[in-house]
Parts: sequence; C-alpha cells; structure tokens
Amino acid sequence: MSTRPTKDQLAAAYGTTIPDVLAPGLDVLFCGINPGLYSGALKQHFARPGNRFWPALHGGGFTPRRFDPSEQAQLLDLKLGVTNVVARATARADELTGDELREGGKLLAAKVLEHRPRWLAVVGITAYRTAFGFPKASVGRQEQRIGGTHVWVLPNPSGLNAHWTPAGLAAEFAALRAAVVTR
Repeated sequence: MSTRPTKDQLAAAYGTTIPDVLAPGLDVLFCGINPGLYSGALKQHFARPGNRFWPALHGGGFTPRRFDPSEQAQLLDLKLGVTNVVARATARADELTGDELREGGKLLAAKVLEHRPRWLAVVGITAYRTAFGFPKASVGRQEQRIGGTHVWVLPNPSGLNAHWTPAGLAAEFAALRAAVVTR
C-alpha cells in the first residue's frame, strides 16, 4: 500500500517527474494531465487517496480488482500503461501553461508513435483540447488518431472534478473497455 508523504516530501516533489509505466504494444496507454505533488513524492501515478483513477479503472473492467498506486507496474501484465501530458509535478493542474500542454502533446504523440499502443486514453478533456488543438473535443472516442493508435478522452478522475460521480467515471472507462475489446 502507498504511504502518506510528509509535508517536506510534498514540497520537495514540486517540479519532479514520475517514470512512465510503458512498454511497446500496449492495449491502452492512459495519460494523465500531470503528476500532483502527492504522486511526485511517491513516484506513483494517480497516488492521492481522493483520486478516482484506480477505482474507475477497476469499475470499468480493466483490472480484476482495485489496484493500489504502488502496484502500477502490474498494469503492464494487463497490457496497460500510464504516462502524463506534462511530466512535471505541480500542486494543481491549473499551474500548467498552454505552451507546456502543447509541448507535452507533441512529446506524447512521439511517445505513442514509438511504443504504438492500440489506444491512447487521455484523462482530462481540457488538457486534451489544449495539448492537441481540438477546442471542441468531447469525452469519448476521437476521430483523429496518432499513427495507428486510436484516441479516447476520459473525464479527469481527480476528486476536484465534481462534475463526474464515481459511477459516471466507471461507465466512461467501461465504454473505452468495450471499444478495446471489440477492436
């Protein structure tokens, strides 16, 4: 199980990065906006206890049980991975600039072209719109691809995103899972 970082560890995490959970030929590469300080301190994706990524991943049928962020490497066994649009950890995603998101989109596209996952699932509609220049994009399957990789946008699972309930998030993850299984 993940341990709770100290106040000093959180402060020291500002601007740090987390290694990707990535391998060639994944079924889905999930892509967060950027790591929060909690994640940066623990070097684990979506590590803050209030983040709903791990419950939604399980609720959507991607994992046989709810994984703890400390088990993120086990995603590779399920042909799943995790990365971020912007690598640096911040206290809040709104600290990122549009330029950072657009540069992150270019770097992410290069990563996708290199590793060729079947699907890229960007977790955060606003970040996706900015990073890839599609201001009218909505949650769900996107028309554009990156190379041969299909793109899907999921809601941001942060506990700060009150627009989406846990059940609603799980349903969106399940819709992606259904598309992954049928293709």
